[in-house]
Amino acid sequence: MTAIRINFDKDLVLAGHFLLKHLEREERHRLATAARLSHHARGAMIFQKGDPGDSMMAVIRGRVKICCHSMDGKELVLSIINKGGLFGEIALLDGEPRTADAVALEETDLLVLDRSQLMPVLTARPDLAFRIISVLCQRLRQTSEHLEDTLFLEAPSRFARALKRLGDAFGKRGPEGLRLDIKLSQQQLGCLVGVSRESVNKLLNEWQRAGVIEMDAGYIVIRDTDALDDIADSCG
Repeated sequence: MTAIRINFDKDLVLAGHFLLKHLEREERHRLATAARLSHHARGAMIFQKGDPGDSMMAVIRGRVKICCHSMDGKELVLSIINKGGLFGEIALLDGEPRTADAVALEETDLLVLDRSQLMPVLTARPDLAFRIISVLCQRLRQTSEHLEDTLFLEAPSRFARALKRLGDAFGKRGPEGLRLDIKLSQQQLGCLVGVSRESVNKLLNEWQRAGVIEMDAGYIVIRDTDALDDIADSCG
């Protein structure tokens, strides 16, 4: 971890947070002043499951994957945090150890806010606690949906739903369709839905031949969203 070499407005970063944007400007400025900066190389471990939950991170540049591993080393990617997103709120709020790993998918710059700085603000602003409850409930629903997909759906439906989620988060509409503005390896895509790299390769090839998607220099372009919806809604 090294010092960040880019310039940005820490106040603006915190103003985009679901919680901190509701603070008064002076309150938010005090937090921004106390925030620290960190840089992580591609593939670097930002924190591991079980580490102290003493801070929250905002992604200034790059992308971060939140993941967990089985005893035999298999990886499941729980979410991908894009530029402007934040992570680490759960452990920060309850003070318990981290519940998953966070890994830089590419060169990543973070703004880090320590628990000791944020908790006094929450104590003084109980209205913000209700906002946290609402957001955490939404995340719980998303986690439950992810678990249901993994347990009850076959690989094609799971992978189609994962591409739809990636489209919602990273999609850019163009003349050829919806381009996913994130380059993930087939292994990483497999970890996102709990299937093998070989299964991902087979599905990508099948869907390319059917005109559902196309590959463009390693990026996925969804060409037929209706067809992808049909696959996602299929039980088989």
